[in-house]
Parts: sequence; C-alpha cells; structure tokens
Amino acid sequence: MKILTVDIGTGTQDILLLDTNLDIENGFKLVIPSPTMMIHRKIKAATRLRTPLLLTGKLMGGGPSAWAARDHAAAGIPTFATPEAAKTIDDEPEKVERMGIKIIAEDEISGLDSRTLHLEMKDFDFALIAETFARFGLTLDDLDAVCAAVFDHGDAPPGVSDRQFRFDYLDERIQAKNALSSFAFLAGNVPPIMTRLQAVVDSAGDIDAPFIVMDTAPAAILGAGFDPRVAARARKIIVNVGNFHTLAFRIGDGIEGVFEHHSGELDRPKLEGYIRALANGSLTHETIFNDDGHGALIYAQNPLELGQGDWDIAVTGPRRSMFQAINTQDENLRPYFAVPFGDMMLAGNFGMLASAADLLPNLAEPIRQALAGQAGNAPWDA
Repeated sequence: MKILTVDIGTGTQDILLLDTNLDIENGFKLVIPSPTMMIHRKIKAATRLRTPLLLTGKLMGGGPSAWAARDHAAAGIPTFATPEAAKTIDDEPEKVERMGIKIIAEDEISGLDSRTLHLEMKDFDFALIAETFARFGLTLDDLDAVCAAVFDHGDAPPGVSDRQFRFDYLDERIQAKNALSSFAFLAGNVPPIMTRLQAVVDSAGDIDAPFIVMDTAPAAILGAGFDPRVAARARKIIVNVGNFHTLAFRIGDGIEGVFEHHSGELDRPKLEGYIRALANGSLTHETIFNDDGHGALIYAQNPLELGQGDWDIAVTGPRRSMFQAINTQDENLRPYFAVPFGDMMLAGNFGMLASAADLLPNLAEPIRQALAGQAGNAPWDA
C-alpha cells in the first residue's frame, strides 16, 4: 500500500510517501520550499526587473506570496489577478483593488502586455510532486490514497472577525467529534466555509485515489503523539509552534482544551503563561482573543497538573526553538521536543495518516500497523 502525504506550510512543504513494504522510517520524504514561498521568490524577481504580473489559478496560502504581490503593485508595476487568485491576497475584492492589484476576467488576459509574467496560484501541485519522485525512479500512478494539509481561516462573511470565525470552526469540529481527526475530510465532504481546503481539492485534478484534506495544526499535534514518550502519557499538552500560528491542545480522554494564537504575538513567558492556564482550566477565550489571537476553549474542568514527570509539555513545529531560549528560572515549563519516527518535520504527515485510517476503513489496518511500528500505544482517539 502506498499513500502520499503533503503538509503545506508557510516556509516548507513536507512530503512523505508511505510504502507499507518498508518500515515507516524508511519512507521516502522531501522537505522543500512551500508553494507560497515559490511564488514569493518569482514575484520578487519580477519586481527587480519591473515586469508586469498576472496571478491566475486558485486561492492559496497567502503570507509571503500575498506580500510580494502587494509590494509589486506598490512599486507602480502593473499587477493583475483573476477573481479566484485575488482571494489569496484578500477575500474582499475591494481591498485587493485598493492595493493597486487590478482584478480582471479570464477573457481579458489576452489583452495584457506580452511581457507580463503569468503565475498560477495553487497550494497543491500533484504533477510537480509526481515529476520530482519520477526523477528518482519512483512512480505515483499506483497510490491507494493522497492526503494534503493546509491552514484555513475559512471564508468569514463581511464584517465578521476572521479570528472569531476560525475559532468558531474549531469549536464546531470538536463538538461534532472530539478527536483531532475531525479536522480531516474526504474530498467530497469539505465544509463550504473552508475555501482553502476546497481549493486544494480543486487543484488536485483527476487523482485516481481517495483524496483527504486536513488542517495543518491538528495534523501536527496528532502526529507528535506518535513519539513513544508522548504516546505513553495518558494526559498531556501538545503545542505546535508554527511560523504564523501556535496551537495548543490539552489531551486526555479526547480533547480537553485548546487555544490558538499568532506566533508573532508570542514570546516564551507569555506562551508559557497561556499553557499553564490551559492546564489548570483558567484560560478564557477573551484572554487570547483580546491579545490578537483566535481564542481558547476548555471542555474538561479537571485540571492537568504539570511537573509530574520529566517534561511538562510536548512541542513540535518549525518555531519550536522559542522553548530553547536560555533561561535558568526554575518556574519555566520543561518542554519535550517530540520526534515521531525520528522526524519532527513530518509530524503533520503522520497525523494525516492516522486520520486517513479513520476516514478510509478499507485502509485502516495497514495504516495502523505501519504507525504502530514505533509508537506502540498509538493515540488513535486523540
């Protein structure tokens, strides 16, 4: 059995090809620039040459790509986008146009300057990934499933806070199914409000295998639980410190609590304070939201007592070094840097595989056998 998993972040896209004929540690993997960084670099090169720019394609992860497009227009260089691609910059077309990016219809493209650089926006490029593996003698024409993860704020209605909308979605998913796999969907079941997840599905084309999309942060949290030391602890807090967003789950008998914040708004003391409040149940939604985060929810009131073992919290994510700052104060939380199957960068991929076992019953047994190879006490219901 072969399953391709692609975890698409801000800095990198992390790719794992699971082949159950191999131990999971021997699975073929790639850690390469993210699609938004690839677009960012191409736009920056165009800006230096003052080349007109056209963005087409799908809604994709913004950040670096959106900032580069905005700066390109601000430099007085003609910049155009089709309506769907413009959503990468902002969901509201009026805001995009105010940045100097002109939104045009598909039938207007032929009238643009012939020097215009045409960039197609999409988070998931299966053809490019397949071509890359093919160069190493590996074909992807016999896959049993494909999984991709992105962070999706959701399509908030005008006047509704993106942060509140995102957190209401997290709450709704947890209430529907108190498990991290509730953030994964088969291609035909993506909630209409999750427009970036749907754009990934649309970008996939005609893949001849079941296709699953998932939110990146819950995937990373679930995957971190396959580190054997983390799996062995019944109740724990796992923190994913991403490039843009930090998400912490308190996990026991299901999800006991959660908060989500912007990584750029946090330093170690503030983050540790929020984690302690998550553990003892005192953290409120207003505390996080009023600090420019998304919010917090406590589902189980029985506190989680810290300081009972050799570590307090398990940490993963590309900015986990926040917890490596030199500080000798005894009151600091003791982090454990989770390394599921020896590879922190693929935590989200392992989480997607665990979710695939939930969503694809016919593949569940071989997936679980592969993942149980190291973790033993596998956190299927986390």
